[in-house]
This record gives sequence, structure tokens and C-alpha cells, in this order.
Amino acid sequence: MERFKKYSFLGGLVVVLFMNSCVKTDDFSVPESNITEDGFEGNLTSISGIKGNYNPTTGDIYTFNNTEAFIEGFVISSDEAGNFYKKLIIQDRASNPTSGIQILVDNTSLFSTYEFGRKIYVKLDGLSLGFNNGVFQLGIQNRENVVAIPLSLLDEHIIRSSITSEIEPISLDIIEFNEAYRNLFVRLENVQFNKNLIRDEKRFTFAAEVTDRFDGERQIESCSTGSTSFLSTSTFSDFKSLLLPQFSGSVEGVLTRNFYDDHFVVILNSPEDLQFDEGSRCDPEFLKCGQNETVGNKVLFEENFVGISNENILDGRGWTNVNIYGGNERFEDGILNSDRFIRISAYGTSENPLEAWLITPAINLNNSVNEILSVDIKSSYDNGVLLSVLISKAFTGNPRTTEWQLLDANIPIGPSNQYGPSFKKSMIDISCLEGTIHVAFKYLGAAPDKTTTYDIDNIRITGN
Repeated sequence: MERFKKYSFLGGLVVVLFMNSCVKTDDFSVPESNITEDGFEGNLTSISGIKGNYNPTTGDIYTFNNTEAFIEGFVISSDEAGNFYKKLIIQDRASNPTSGIQILVDNTSLFSTYEFGRKIYVKLDGLSLGFNNGVFQLGIQNRENVVAIPLSLLDEHIIRSSITSEIEPISLDIIEFNEAYRNLFVRLENVQFNKNLIRDEKRFTFAAEVTDRFDGERQIESCSTGSTSFLSTSTFSDFKSLLLPQFSGSVEGVLTRNFYDDHFVVILNSPEDLQFDEGSRCDPEFLKCGQNETVGNKVLFEENFVGISNENILDGRGWTNVNIYGGNERFEDGILNSDRFIRISAYGTSENPLEAWLITPAINLNNSVNEILSVDIKSSYDNGVLLSVLISKAFTGNPRTTEWQLLDANIPIGPSNQYGPSFKKSMIDISCLEGTIHVAFKYLGAAPDKTTTYDIDNIRITGN
């Protein structure tokens, strides 16, 4: 097993060595914290117990008064690499934890005092409990918000134990993510970044793309179940410019929710918490004909969607456009600056799941050689790769009963908060196929959290 740092490219590493993170500052000095030996004698309650004081119906902040109670927990976050900012995440046990919580602290460089695995006690009286961005938070009430505990009150509320324990992560598969594990330290085995994030022609960084604002979210997928989630990295972290590793392996981090509480994310304390085996990946099997990308002199099929002003016109041209689960959402016409295209998205629907297929009319490859499929795709409001391109030599009329082969199309990764700037062309060698073929575009989304918008244009097959 090799640590992630061995896979960091020199260019990304140089950037990190010379950058000054916005969250690493000397403006605050680390206080001399209260330290207690073993045998703390205060009145203890549990992290899970105090969460019961929050009323999700009203959403009102709850302030602790006259309880003389403390909670104990083990620190599972570290701001040393700048990926956590002015917060501590604690869980109730070093191993087999049952509950975790976020504590807002108006100080930086917390790792030097409350290091990973450090046991702490938190005095509740004077603190307030809120629920924000999908997680429970402890802090000080300021009108309708829970804000960070000021430095002047830190020693009063957080007592540092003499105990530092080894944190044993909870082993999970992505498919098992649920609220019971929120704000706990987890380990994901046999996972990898989506292939479209680590292509040679465009290999993504953790959080240094022009479309990254505040956090960069990168899709991770389970090799065991195929389920997907996201690794979230702050754009202020020290390692934001490092390139994503190309292999598969394990990830350790804090399981929490993204800023908008749309979906679960895993947050690293350090890139050292990624362990990937060189050369290993679990991508599905793609059709492999060759690497020819030379456009032929004979056009076998072409569709630029000019004149497609509604879905019925598309149907009349021999296309199959179907929602597998009988919902209303299908691929539909779109237009921008007089350019027409086909669009699909689960956004604004109530369909969960939304599985839609767009399948070309029959295309004859018997009278040509060196065939190439090209297609332009644009991704917008991206929250996961939800589109795949497939091909079949025996379309039955029903995408579910047809035997398909997956094509290694370059599905672009778009911005998460706006429309994508441009289409990306994908060129695929299909020259090893003969007879009549159909090309399919499959969208598998789910409202409200898997809603990436895709635009498709200029589908073309050429040969010689």
C-alpha cells in the first residue's frame, strides 16, 4: 500500500509549497487550555442525548442553562491542512462511536491544542445547539444563528483531557451512508474517483478548478456496489492544487453533509488519508475497437437537432425517447443563441429515480470501414456523472431488454453552480462493429440531489 503523496505531481506540489492558505494565520495565539487528568468528575451526558433538545419542527435554537452538564468526545477533525476552519468535530467514542457533533470555535490552528484523537469535555451551560447545513452544531447564540465560541470563553467551555486515543474508523460502503453516521470518522474501502475526473487530457485537482467556489466536490464511486458520493475539499486547503489520484483504494475522513445539505460528503483531514494501490481501478468494461479518431470521408449518420422544436418531432425522426419508470421527464429540445440541442435533467422534478434513454434510429455500418462516433456534450449544475453512452448491434425496441456495450465517452465535468461554458467533443472508435447499430444516451438521476443537466449536440458517425 502506498500513500497518496507518492502520486502528487510536481507541478501541483510546487503550488502547495508556496501557497499561503487563507485559514492558516498567526492572528490568534493558541491559549493555554485547561487540562484534566483521567477521572473527570463533572456531570456527564451524551452527544446523542443533547441532540434531543433540538426541535426539527420549529427549527428553534436551544440554549443550555443551569444543567451543570458536560459532554465528552474525541476529536476527529484537524485544521492543520486547512480543510476544516474554526470548527472541531468530535464523536462520543474512539471506536464504535454512535454520535458526533460539530463545535464552532473562533480560533485557528486548533490542531496544535485539540489534536486528532484528543479527548475533550465540553461544558454545555451557555452554549446553544442548532442544526445548520445538515449537521448539529454547538456554539454561542447570536440572534437567529449559532456562531463560534469566542476565544475569551474557550477555556470555560472546552476542557482538554490528558487522554489521546487511536481513532478506529467505521468501515462503510457508500451505499450505507445515512444520518446515523453523520459527523463520524469513517473508512471507505475499494473506492476510486470517477474516470472522467482523471483522464490524461484533463486531470482534475482537489479544489483548484476555475469553477470551484469555497469547496471542490469530486465524485467517488464504490468498486463493490457502484454507489457514488463526493469527496469535498476546501478551496482554502493546503492541498487543493494537488491532482486527484488515478487509482483505487481506501479513504478515511469525516462523513458530513455539503453546504446546501443536498447530499453526503467525506472531508479529509489530510491527503495522507487517501491510500491507493498503484495500477488498480475497477472501471466497467468498455467497447475497445482501437484508437482511431480520424474523421472519415463518408457520413453514415448525422443529427444536429436543427428543426427539433419539441419532443414529438424527435419521435417522428425515428428516435426512441423513453422514461423507463413512466415519469414525465424525457430528453427535450433546448436552444441557445439559435443553436438547438437536446437536454436532460432531474432538476425541478419529483422523479426518484429518473432513468431516461435517448436512442438513435438504426445506422448501417455494412458499407464502410474505420467508423468514428463523435458527439458534443455539455454539463451544467454538476452534482455527479449521471450520463452514459452505449451502443448495441441488436436493439429490441426496449432499452431494458437490449444487450448494450458501454462506450468510453468523455462525459465532461461541469460547474456546480451555473451552466457550463461550452460543449466538449468526444471521439470514439467503433470500427470493430458491423451490421445495424443503435447508439443510446442513458441518464440516471434522482431528484433532489442527482440532477446534473446535460446538453447533447452534433451526433455524427463517419467512415470510409
